[in-house]
Amino acid sequence: MKKSRKNGLSQMQMIAAGFFIIILLGTLLLMLPISAKGEAASFLDALFTATSATCVTGLVVADTCRNWTLFGQFVILLLIQTGGLGFMTIGVFFSIYIRRKISLRERELLQESINTLQLAGVVRLTKLIVKGTLLVEGIGAVLLSLRFIPRFGFWKGCYYSIFHAISAFCNGGFDLMGEQEAYISLSSFVSDPIVNLVIMALIVIGGIGFVVWRDLYEHRLQIRKYMLHTKIVLLTTAVLIFGGAFLFWIFERRALFAELSPGGQALAALFSSVTARTAGFNTVDTGALSNGSLLLTMILMFIGGSPGSTAGGIKTTTVVVLLMYTWNSLRNKQGCSVFERRIPDEIIKKSSMVLVINLLMALVAAIIICAVQPELSMNSIAFEICSAIGTVGMTCGITRDLNGISRCVIIFLMYCGRIGSMTFALSFMQKKKMDPVQYPHGKITVG
Repeated sequence: MKKSRKNGLSQMQMIAAGFFIIILLGTLLLMLPISAKGEAASFLDALFTATSATCVTGLVVADTCRNWTLFGQFVILLLIQTGGLGFMTIGVFFSIYIRRKISLRERELLQESINTLQLAGVVRLTKLIVKGTLLVEGIGAVLLSLRFIPRFGFWKGCYYSIFHAISAFCNGGFDLMGEQEAYISLSSFVSDPIVNLVIMALIVIGGIGFVVWRDLYEHRLQIRKYMLHTKIVLLTTAVLIFGGAFLFWIFERRALFAELSPGGQALAALFSSVTARTAGFNTVDTGALSNGSLLLTMILMFIGGSPGSTAGGIKTTTVVVLLMYTWNSLRNKQGCSVFERRIPDEIIKKSSMVLVINLLMALVAAIIICAVQPELSMNSIAFEICSAIGTVGMTCGITRDLNGISRCVIIFLMYCGRIGSMTFALSFMQKKKMDPVQYPHGKITVG
């Protein structure tokens, strides 16, 4: 773990501290009387909202449109954009803009922040990230305006289009549709192909990862030249989206989707699958989902998006590595191989750590919330925890019912979900040292 020359902080510690500072600043801004409609927000409400926005989650204790003024909404939008791209990406881009030389230490921190595979070309990747983000969000806003301007008027329609384009691309999950009905999200557009397809496209593009962006940009449709990382991400993303959509349709075609047309059912199923990948929007009532759909949603939320993206979760690559390692072990094969490439043991170890740490955090969080609020159902608590740790933002409706302790638990999970659970854990560890003496092997039985 590399250390900063100036203050002795590791890169992981600097990333964790950076997000904490941004959240704190956002909290202070949201506590201002100018931010809230009516009484000023309490510290805990402002902290929860600032954390949810910075960690691009979307869980809210008050409807965004009805509770926050235009200034408060702008603060939330700024936090979403900063949290989605990462503060280092934005900072380095502005440094490039003013033609300030980027130091080696900043390049290393940027590499860790955006989770790229190599240090070389990290500044060029930063330019691609920012320019690509502005382009994609701009196109998304223009397309959404085709629906929002006729409904809300020109200026409000333009504002709504920009807000939702940024929120969708950053997998933020915040919406302004509460003007019609509180916490309605995008339910009024359940059968609208333009809104559904644009929001889904923004979510997927933001969730595949910036490293994949560069690979696609450089090699276009030359699939054979794609990195192993890109191949795994694209294939896994497609399987999870379309496989999840099919299962949602199976579970809800005669229940929640029963009153929709065949086209509406297809859109609702596909949107439910995409948004569960850390986006947080919904076009159907999440609380009315069947048990099968709730379980499927929790699985998709826990997996999340891909490394180095605006999405959360344990990541698609982690799941693929562990599944392939298990499959090879069952066939008495050593190691793990994917697409005729062998995965290093270090990656397998890291994937196992990510899975175990997230499961432990979810388990401890569930125990705490169950202890302090026994009146809440276990299904709702588990769903809320998966949503927070995967930085998704979907809820069964209990977010507003959480007491102070439970909200603090959810805040902690959202924070860890954004910076990475393993990053948070390792930020407290010192540099790895080899023990001069190792203990002899001991035998145990497992399984």
